[in-house]
Formats: sequence, C-alpha cells, structure tokens
Amino acid sequence: MSQQVLVTGGGGYIGSHCVVELIEAGYHPVVVDNFSNAVQGECNVPESLRRIETFLDTKIEFHKLDLLDRPGLEKLFEQHSFYAVMHFAGLKAVGESVEQPLRYYRVNLTGTINLLEVMQAYRVHNLVFSSSATVYGDPQHLPIDEQHPAGGCTNPYGKTKFFIEEMIRDQCKAEKDWNAVLLRYFNPIGAHISGQIGEDPQGIPNNLLPYVAQVAVGRRKLLNVFGNDYDTVDGTGVRDYIHVVDLAKGHIAALRKLKDNCGCKVYNLGTGTGYSVLQMVNAMEKVSGKEIPYKIAPRRNGDIASCYADPRLAETELGWKASFGLERMCMWELGCFLHIQHCMRYSAGSRF
Repeated sequence: MSQQVLVTGGGGYIGSHCVVELIEAGYHPVVVDNFSNAVQGECNVPESLRRIETFLDTKIEFHKLDLLDRPGLEKLFEQHSFYAVMHFAGLKAVGESVEQPLRYYRVNLTGTINLLEVMQAYRVHNLVFSSSATVYGDPQHLPIDEQHPAGGCTNPYGKTKFFIEEMIRDQCKAEKDWNAVLLRYFNPIGAHISGQIGEDPQGIPNNLLPYVAQVAVGRRKLLNVFGNDYDTVDGTGVRDYIHVVDLAKGHIAALRKLKDNCGCKVYNLGTGTGYSVLQMVNAMEKVSGKEIPYKIAPRRNGDIASCYADPRLAETELGWKASFGLERMCMWELGCFLHIQHCMRYSAGSRF
C-alpha cells in the first residue's frame, strides 16, 4: 500500500499543488483544511481538491479540521497510520500580520504545537514544514544561502515561521528519531498546467502576480505598486519568484530526504534570480499583449527592498532545481485566470 501523508492546509494554493505531486509520486495524501484560505466546493470539499480529483481521475480523502481543534486532530491520527506530515496550514499575509499580530501568533504557533504534540503521541516523526524566506529578515547579503542569519524578521508572519522552525529544531534534538525538512520558500507564483488549480484570491490579492493577472484579464483596473524608492534596479521591490509546481516538486524531494534519517535540514526553494515589480509587470504585458496600468503607493510595513535565493544546497542534497522561467510562469498564471473567467460566465461558485 502507498504511504499515507497528512497534508495540513492542503486545500490552499501551495498545498493543493503538493497534493497533485504526492499522488503522481505514488503517495496517499490525507488532506485537512479549515477553509480559511480555500474555497468550499461541492460536498463540503475544497474546490481545488474536487478539480484535482477530476483531472487526475482519483479520490482524495479530505477532513474539514482546524489545527486548533486538538481532539479532532487526535481522532484523525487514531484512524490513520501516517508516514509523514506536510505542514502548510497557517495564516500567511505579511501586511495582515502587522495589523493582527496576536491572531497570527495564536493560529500559527498554537496550531503547530498541537500538531507536533499529537505527532509525538502517535509516533509520527517525519515532517516537511512550509517555512519562508521572511525568516531571514532584511538581507545582510545577496543571494541568501541557508547560512544567512535567521530570526531578524521584519513582521509577525515571518516571526511565526522562525519560531516554528525553532520548535521543530528543538524537537529533533530532543528526540533523535525525528526527521524534519524546513523549506524556506521565496515567492511562489503560477498555476498548474491543467489550468484547473491556481491562486485566485477571494478579496484583494496579497501577492503580486495574481493582482497583475487580474488587471490583465480586466477584473481590476490597475495595480498598486507599493514603493518606488527602494535601492533596486528601478526602485521597486525585488523578489525571487518560483513556480508553484517547481515548489511542489521540491516537497517530494524533501519527503524522500526524510528516508535518510536526516535529522533537521533546512533548504531554500527559489530560482536564484530576483525580479522587480515593474519587471514582473513588463513580463505579464508581453505574455498577455495588454498594457498593465499601475500607480505608485506608499511602502507597506514589513516589506524589504530585495530578497532572492542561493538555491544550490537543495540541488546538491535534494537533487532539486527550479525549471520554470519568468514568462512561462506568467503564461500559466494568465491561462489559469482566463479559465476562471470562462467558468464564471456559465456556473456559480467556480472560483477556487
């Protein structure tokens, strides 16, 4: 029988793409989500998972569950024999975390403590954690490798990721049979080649590419560019944008690393190339053939000027390397939004 992997937050953007890769790699994902950042589809199942079931012709086991529900989590572990956990669940917007720090600490930290304690109780000691490059704070050098100091975070969201990393490290030190891979994402973008799953925020997008794509397809009038006075190539913020499918494949490589009894390992998942906001706008204009109007807005609290990865360690130790270029990422993102536009004309509740 295929190994069962618990996927927390598996109805969301990154989690759902990882569910696809897990299935295609021969694993049996068991997904939990509380719908805080996933659209509920038919039969109380996330729309993203319903679509995956269709294009992969499979069934996905799903449980509506919040990690703050400790008894519900224990019941789930009683009913399954998990090989490992992929932990995505949590709040994730930088700006919102600055405005609502206590909510971010309660949800992200308490939920993870519950998960780790239940894993310990049921002797599930393999973990892949969805961390973030925000743990590096304002970079002291570029590109950022895994030896760069971490913990000087500029926002509560990043602090929750760093604190969770520290909890996992300490648990791996205390219990030698624990193995964990901490994956520090840079900036995930794009959509699955099927056009069926991707990032379609239900309110104002927090991330750049969905916002740009929504402007390109006419759902929004213009893009707000937060700050044009950074010390960068054109004054706008520079980030390392990685395609979400590349990111998901990195999780499969991390899952395989756990079999080596690796202890606690940390890897950057990025491309190694930084692009500014305006370079992203230009790339989408080229792909869409449409002008992307924008206006300059004040900087957001918690943002930094530049952040891009040195991803060589993941290539050396995991055998993983990002393969998508910028225009291809934009093309798949745009294709996904055009598919959504088409669906919304003919059926209600088709967004995901």
